Amino acid sequence: MKSAFRALAGLAGLVCASLPGAAAMAQTAPAPTDGLHIPLRYERLDNGLRVVLAEDHTVPTATVAVYYGVGYRNEPRGMTGFAHLFEHLFFAGSANLPEPIFYYYISGMGGIANGSTRLDFTNYYGVVPASALDAYLWAEADRMAAPTINAQGFRRERDVVRNEIFVNVGNQPYGDWTWIDLPMVANENWHNAHNFYGDLSDLDAATVADARAFFEQYYTPRNAVLVVAGSFDSDATLATIDQFFGDIPSGPDLPEIDVSEPPQLAEKRSVMTDPLATLPGLAIAYHMPERGTPEYFAMILIDQILVRGGDARLRERLVDELGFGSDVSGGINLLGNVFNYDGPMLWTSSIIHDDAVAPDIVLEAFDGVIDTLRSETISDGTLASARSKFLAEFYSQLDYSTRFGVVDLLASFALFDDDPDRINHIEDGFEQVTPALILETARTWLRPENRTVLELVPGDGRPAAAPAAEEMRQ
Repeated sequence: MKSAFRALAGLAGLVCASLPGAAAMAQTAPAPTDGLHIPLRYERLDNGLRVVLAEDHTVPTATVAVYYGVGYRNEPRGMTGFAHLFEHLFFAGSANLPEPIFYYYISGMGGIANGSTRLDFTNYYGVVPASALDAYLWAEADRMAAPTINAQGFRRERDVVRNEIFVNVGNQPYGDWTWIDLPMVANENWHNAHNFYGDLSDLDAATVADARAFFEQYYTPRNAVLVVAGSFDSDATLATIDQFFGDIPSGPDLPEIDVSEPPQLAEKRSVMTDPLATLPGLAIAYHMPERGTPEYFAMILIDQILVRGGDARLRERLVDELGFGSDVSGGINLLGNVFNYDGPMLWTSSIIHDDAVAPDIVLEAFDGVIDTLRSETISDGTLASARSKFLAEFYSQLDYSTRFGVVDLLASFALFDDDPDRINHIEDGFEQVTPALILETARTWLRPENRTVLELVPGDGRPAAAPAAEEMRQ
């Protein structure tokens, strides 16, 4: 990194200048006539770091996010859970920010910071007063260049992750069945079908050398997107970013990883026992169309029709009419949202149901709802309602107070599509969905041969109940 930011005291004297280290790829998003409009600027530094700036002076704060293109799918065999472990380790200080860790530095300037690991990225994000933006950027650049990776911190964070597995999964009923166990059954490719949270044997075998190699391979400018949204001057902030990040080495070529899934030709069925569960459950997953296709947008609206809101068809049938359980859950990308992934995906629906009802009876009722969607064209009103429900949910998730939702989309579209301006055209994909496309998509993707059914049996392992009374079939 450039010597100008080796000392934090030098931040106050930074002078805004031209940006000699940025490649000529600046974009300014055109203003749409309606819908979402987030003015943005998109640059790429010479070392490959993609920078997205969304200047917005409505709130006197700045939100910063760094997304690295490495997540659960990228983990090498024998190193399950390593992407999540490294996320924890990355908060353990850096060359110019030794312990106490990064959290305390940010809180001291009146900000908040956190991170998370997802299928296709690991992100680090925070909100600070606008006056502290340069200080935050300095800290992010410092740990991108030289994080603290030593034996003491590694052992500590590995223990933290092990405990997190016990607390969030091992000691929780139904803790992992839809987002870990179900994908492991539904998918064939190891990268999509391994235990994302991590096998304890793999975590115990991990070494400091593994962590350093992981950092050198994946935590590089060429594999990262930096987003800044909020109250700042774009020209000045871009100059500061180039000064802090511009001379960090771009890093090695990324390994080529094939995450594709072969077409599923027959239904899969599996049974798991949950020692802590008190009621049985049923989860169903269908492979999704490719992200960004017309069928993908149709599936997002199908998700709204089937499991979202009080008028969701699966909830009305299984819960309100038949009383099989208290709720039907589901969605696309249970580890994130419908936009922030890049690879094979499942649409999932699940219900924890009364133990007096056999799983096959629940599945029969589920199939009745799906079959109707596959055989009857929905009305224009149903389509309009699904689109309105999605947009209401979408805009509420943008969270303009912290801007976390905004920066997540900007980073995802830059990381996966090299086009953060897609955020301003999200509604276009849904406007092209018709009742006929909904019908064709349901027929193609919600067929039994394309699905996996996972039955959860309570901890005592007792057999499923006999079929319920015939009226339950009505």
